[in-house]
Amino acid sequence: MILLQSHSRFLLQTLLNRAQNLDKGVELDHHWVEFGDVRYHIQVSMKNPHVLLLSVSLPTPSSETIFVCGLPFGAIEAIKAAYGNLVQILDPPRDGFNLTLKINLSKLPANQEQKHTFLVKVASIREVVLGAPLRVIFEHLVARTVAPDLDPLVALVHRPNESFFLFPKADKVTVVYPMRFNDSIDIVLATSFLQEFVEARRTAGLHNSPPCSWSLTPPLELKGVPADALSANAGFVTFVIFPRHVEGQKLDRTVWNLSTFHAYVSYHVKCSEGFMHTRMRRRVESLILALDRAKPDPENSKKTSYNRSFKRLSLKDSRNNSFS
Repeated sequence: MILLQSHSRFLLQTLLNRAQNLDKGVELDHHWVEFGDVRYHIQVSMKNPHVLLLSVSLPTPSSETIFVCGLPFGAIEAIKAAYGNLVQILDPPRDGFNLTLKINLSKLPANQEQKHTFLVKVASIREVVLGAPLRVIFEHLVARTVAPDLDPLVALVHRPNESFFLFPKADKVTVVYPMRFNDSIDIVLATSFLQEFVEARRTAGLHNSPPCSWSLTPPLELKGVPADALSANAGFVTFVIFPRHVEGQKLDRTVWNLSTFHAYVSYHVKCSEGFMHTRMRRRVESLILALDRAKPDPENSKKTSYNRSFKRLSLKDSRNNSFS
């Protein structure tokens, strides 16, 4: 299976090109959307080519999800910890966006490796912002504690008007995803994919991975959640995260995989659908070729019937042929 990259490839390429050509006054004004839910806007003016403005629009939160100043809780602290003084948070952000960052490219590290590492972090702004609540909860899990002033049930946004749920405890964190898809074919493929996903967890090589389960009905932990938030047509996926899954360098990978789990499933569902369509087209083409080869050639059949000659045998020859 293919794992999604944490950084935006288009954003990283744009940042690298701009950082390598600071002497050239080039105006930039790009809009794009990734994962179908996060919208980006990058802007550089001719008057100040060393300053880059990066704006991010997050998925619209559902009613059970709490945003602080338009961002998930812990996002401001995560941005400051990731980028330090090289990035300035504009307040208020650009109209229509949840966050606007001001980056002075002339103050980037002179070392090329350090510069590239920093720009990769900037290109991973989605992980930094949307993964901030997960990071706060898992950092307390490593310390065997629960974050203060945290509700027993935490709802986090991952798609427009859709949430997934966390149940943090001192020894484990339970994560539940209501899986929703719009297309009927996607629902069937996703259901099959998720069932195989759970079965794959039982193999010997994956015994250290987080326990995973799937069910058509909501798990008992979601009792009391509004019915609108539980309208899942592809079932519910549950992961149980233990401290060993978020220790050290595992934290970043776990935060990214959980924050993009629905996009991960959607990606493989679409790949499976495209693969099956390709196989069906090839099968149809092979059947058409077989039918074409089976058709008789009318011209050859006419020539055979008209040009056919017969040799009259004598009575003696016919008797010899019958006994031979």
